[in-house]
Parts: sequence; structure tokens; C-alpha cells
Amino acid sequence: MPAMGTNCFIAPNATIVGDVIMGDDCSIWFNAVIRGDVNSIRIGNKVNVQDGAVIHCSYEKSKAIIGHNVSIGHNAIVHGCVIHDNVLVGMGAIIMDNAQVGSNSIIAAGAVVLENTVIEPGSIYAGVPAKKVKNVSQELINGEINRIANNYLMYSSWFAPDNK
Repeated sequence: MPAMGTNCFIAPNATIVGDVIMGDDCSIWFNAVIRGDVNSIRIGNKVNVQDGAVIHCSYEKSKAIIGHNVSIGHNAIVHGCVIHDNVLVGMGAIIMDNAQVGSNSIIAAGAVVLENTVIEPGSIYAGVPAKKVKNVSQELINGEINRIANNYLMYSSWFAPDNK
């Protein structure tokens, strides 16, 4: 059965099944699917999984491990990979089995990170297949990665029982 930390928001029509453990201050949004039915999924603190995103893994092959302060954009697919801390996964991006996404990185909207790809920390990857386009500046870490994670923590507070 899934296990959640404190102060987590799970949208009424989100689906979370199987061996899923998530930390504190997470939000799983409308129509998101987190399927730990064939392998384990571990999610750190302050992670938001936006509308329509899917996190899954491969049976006897690859787990999904998501670090802290990660935003997974609308309709993204995160499959059997490792995403380290402070990462922004853009809308519609796909990250495939055994890929490793280093800390302080951005995967651009619509990018496809192929199996076994290693994204170096502090990088922006875009395209199909995803390639490095530049380094992440401190402005992007604060202005995009941290801003979006903080915004989703705020948005989830709007759904808290004491705000209804």
C-alpha cells in the first residue's frame, strides 16, 4: 500500500497504487498516475506531480526514484529512472528506464530522455532525443526550479481541509 508523509495533497482523481513511498509536502494533481505495482517508487519531500503525469517502472528491471524539490510537469512520463534533487521536468517530457537526471537540472517541455542517459547536474536538456543545450544558471534555479516547487506547495494549501 502507498505511504505518504505529512502535509501531502492528493487530488481526488489521482491514482497511486502499489509500492509507493512519498515524503512530506508533496502534491499529486488531477489525473496523475503513480503506479508502484511492478516495482517500487520512492518520492522525496516537496515533490509535485502535475496533472496527467505518469510515474511507473519496469518489472524486475528498474525502479523510479525521485529526489527532493522536484516538479514533474503536466503529462510528463517518468519511467523507471532516477531524478535527483532540485529538478524541473517540463510538460510532456519523457524520461525512460535507467536514465539518471542530475541535481539542479531542467528537462525541457517535450524532451525525450532515452534509456540509460545520464544528465549531468546543472544542465538543461531539450529535444528528441534530449541533448544538452546549456548549463543551468543560479537565476534559473531560483526563478524556475525553486519557484515552481514553491508555487505548487502554495497551490496545494488551497485544497487543505481548513480552506474549504
